[in-house]
Order: sequence, then structure tokens, then C-alpha cells
Amino acid sequence: MTATLDHERVALDAARELEDSTPQEILAWAAHTFGDRFCVLSSMADAVVLSLAAQAKPGIDVVFLDTGYHFAETIGTRDAVAATYEVNVISVVPAQSVAEQDAAYGKDLFARDPDQCCALRKVAPMNAALANYEAWATGLRRDESPTRADTPVVQWDARRRKVKVNPIARWTQDDVDKYIADNNILVNPLIDDGYLSIGCWPCTARVEAGADARSGRWAGRSKTECGIHS
Repeated sequence: MTATLDHERVALDAARELEDSTPQEILAWAAHTFGDRFCVLSSMADAVVLSLAAQAKPGIDVVFLDTGYHFAETIGTRDAVAATYEVNVISVVPAQSVAEQDAAYGKDLFARDPDQCCALRKVAPMNAALANYEAWATGLRRDESPTRADTPVVQWDARRRKVKVNPIARWTQDDVDKYIADNNILVNPLIDDGYLSIGCWPCTARVEAGADARSGRWAGRSKTECGIHS
């Protein structure tokens, strides 16, 4: 049996066995199972998952996709995280700068073809960064949007052939807020300004009252995901 098939079985078994476990237990399992081949992917909306992961594995790699289109507040949060938590923040950049992409594809590709822009500035560099890992953790939650309602706590990422760990999948926004308050967790200041799901500035808007947190991403378009989680 190949290692890939082993990992797929491990993910499926863990999804069942860890469904009712705490985020700390899920991350401890991942750290024990994968060691240095386990990382966290963070958008720097907050430091919830990476702070939990640092408890399970101090010095854990935290991958941040520096697209060249981030809000200044997001870059500031990344720098504050690196200075505050026991993690190793790795900023990953696309193959082309924004200026080089504009020259190759035309200015403001995000406005004309957001799927291609995300593929170039997020998905491709992320795939390259994850080549060194067997498993990665995210902050996906079931209550964020209908498209994420069935998110398992552990799953097999078939496209990348890796184990994907979603330790707070079962948490509600209230759970997140309580953890942040109880543990004085760093939060991107844009959250308090109504940006409840934070991505690149051209494609992120404030969320209207009562709408789901993801509704501010690519507002007015049918697009709901950048491709990292789909």
C-alpha cells in the first residue's frame, strides 16, 4: 500500500474518530501524526487556529499567502502574529508581482477574471508551498456559509493528495468570540470594521447585517471560493 493511500485512510478514519473532539485534541493528533510535515494555513483574519496549533506543536510553520493585494491591516496582523506567538510565519508570494501580472494579463485581472487571478496569486503559490507537508490545518467552520456546512474536522484533500485538518469546523461564531476574549487572541482590526471574512482588498467588502460572513467576498458575483478550499 502506498503512503498516499495510507494517508487517505488515516484522514477518513480520523474524521470519524475525532468528530466530537476538541480543537486542541484534533491538533494534538495532527502534530503527533505528521510532526514537521504538518503546517497551518492562515489568512490572518485572527490568530485563533495558529494559537491552538502552537500549543500542540510549538514553532509550527504558519503559511501566509502574500498575494500583493492584501489590506495593510492584514500585513500588520501577520507581523504581529510572528512577534507574539510561538510559530514560524512563512510568507509565500506568487511567481509574478502584481506589476508583472498586469503586463502579462492586463491590468486588474481580478475585475475581469477573478478565478484566474486567484489561481495565479493564491492557489498556485499555495500548492507549491504545501509540497513540503503531508497535512495542513485551516480555520474553516461549518457555520460560515452554506457551502461549508458539511466540513469535516479531518478530510482527504484529493486534489493535493494531503490530509486537511479543520480543528474548529464545529465551532460557532460565539465559540470563536469566547476563545478570543478568554485568551486575548490577536484579531485583524478589519473584523471590527465589518469585514467578517478577509481576503484581497479588491474583492473584499463589508458584510451586511444578518448576512453570512462569506457574503463580503466577491460581492455581486457567483464566485464564493478562491480555489484553496474547493
